[in-house]
Amino acid sequence: MGGAVNVVAGCGYAFMVARGKSSSIGEALRGIFRAEAVKIVLILVLLPIVLTNYKDIVHVAFFTSFVVTVAVFAAAIAVRDTQQK
Repeated sequence: MGGAVNVVAGCGYAFMVARGKSSSIGEALRGIFRAEAVKIVLILVLLPIVLTNYKDIVHVAFFTSFVVTVAVFAAAIAVRDTQQK
């Protein structure tokens, strides 16, 4: 469930970025910041929902999986394609 929270938030981020039409750098940055705000709000809303609805949740596993998925999503930007075309 911890990973699912971050995946759903990432989908919200992707949706916001994809629907933005930017003709300048400022508009693009504004769209990215809005998308990041949506992602944070989704995380802040979904975490308490999961914790209240699943009474038998293992908190250590839940938060560990959440932190790992956050780290993987953040590190995905740093990965380079090494294949030459």
